[in-house]
Amino acid sequence: MTVHVTRRGFVAGCAALATGAITGGAHAAAETRPNILWIFGDDLGVELGCYDHPAVRTPNIDRLAAQGCLYRNCFTPAPVCSASRSALITGMYQTTIGCHHHRSHRDDGYRLPSPLRLITDIFREAGYFTANVTTPAPGLKCAGKTDFNFNAPSPFDGTDWSQRKPGQPFYAQINFHEPHRAFPRQVKDPVDPSKVRLPAWCADHPTIREDWASYLNAIQVLDDKVGRVLKRLDDEGLADNTVIMFVGDNGQCHFRGKQFLYDAGIHVPLIVRWPGKVDPGSQSEQLISGIDWSATSLAIAGIEVPGYMQGRVFLGENRSAPRQVIFAARDRCDETVDRIRCVRDKGFKYIRNFMPDRPYTQPNAYKERSYPALAVMKELYAAGRLNEAQAAFFRPTRPVEELYDLSTDPDEVNNLAAAPEHGERLKAMRAMLDQWIVDTKDQGEIPEKT
Repeated sequence: MTVHVTRRGFVAGCAALATGAITGGAHAAAETRPNILWIFGDDLGVELGCYDHPAVRTPNIDRLAAQGCLYRNCFTPAPVCSASRSALITGMYQTTIGCHHHRSHRDDGYRLPSPLRLITDIFREAGYFTANVTTPAPGLKCAGKTDFNFNAPSPFDGTDWSQRKPGQPFYAQINFHEPHRAFPRQVKDPVDPSKVRLPAWCADHPTIREDWASYLNAIQVLDDKVGRVLKRLDDEGLADNTVIMFVGDNGQCHFRGKQFLYDAGIHVPLIVRWPGKVDPGSQSEQLISGIDWSATSLAIAGIEVPGYMQGRVFLGENRSAPRQVIFAARDRCDETVDRIRCVRDKGFKYIRNFMPDRPYTQPNAYKERSYPALAVMKELYAAGRLNEAQAAFFRPTRPVEELYDLSTDPDEVNNLAAAPEHGERLKAMRAMLDQWIVDTKDQGEIPEKT
């Protein structure tokens, strides 16, 4: 697929949609069309019971997985909320549409260039009611986060699907803050820090264990809220005709997760419950990009997927050919200027650092203020008390290229880029990334206006 974009991000034309990505027309009878509901966990990685995490208890999300399909290889296109959400709501890479810098274009009036549109606009034109839900269950409130890196007046019709006309299908989002920092303090059955499974890049320190336990506690709070939403759907008789996508907007909010392209920053849950269409309790190893959620949601609703859209349809009779690789990108986050790109298949990941002279731990006020484990790790590094896997992230420079064997090194701490036996793989993945940058008109090389 090719999308023609100028250096300033304006789309000059559209190309054909990927094979198989178009479904039936948009005029199916409203009463037969399914409702579509996206449930977000903010900064949610795959630390869930149904994803085999041992320390956390998530009975409601586990039940949702038992009623639908759990996707084990889903990745967001960016490791931070605003860039990722800009991509998810359009089905386009944020780097293509000029929305790759975190919380950019808030005050300059920038809007999506024609013909790009939010999927909520496309749903609305097809007769759907769109809602960014602020009261997802009785007595339960949430903020209704959007966080787009562009100006989008009235992206939703309302704040609850109950506001729709009788018989009208709906597309809705529920955006739960958990497990974004700051973590909730009052939790039931808190996680025992001693039972937390730490990744290889973390030192085993009481503060770090407590921080991880607090993250898992937040997930347990999220699970309770998800259960209340599922009950509401049951009580209102909507469960059988509502497709649920349970997702995260980016990966876990730990110092080597969010804002970076390791799996900790981009690997998110995707659980799809589609009664009568998706086998209960099924699992898939298929590679999914977050931009595929939009194309697939439109297709499920019987709406023609726009030809410009880079997302692919992964469900239904007219699904696209499965992805062989996924791509992700990180650019400026808060005040921290950076550019990182990656390509990942099911076995290996290649990362390119475009600013290798800068440390991974460039100054970032948000992380320094909110991540207690980061401060501890910096102290241990300065004292020479970190092992090789832990210390690499805190060095003053970084390699231009990183290559990881995910089957033997899921925490991505053993960089194989210089290993002769992986030379051909490195070359192939390097070429894939080069081609993606060209094909998608990656705007990361263009300096941001100040």
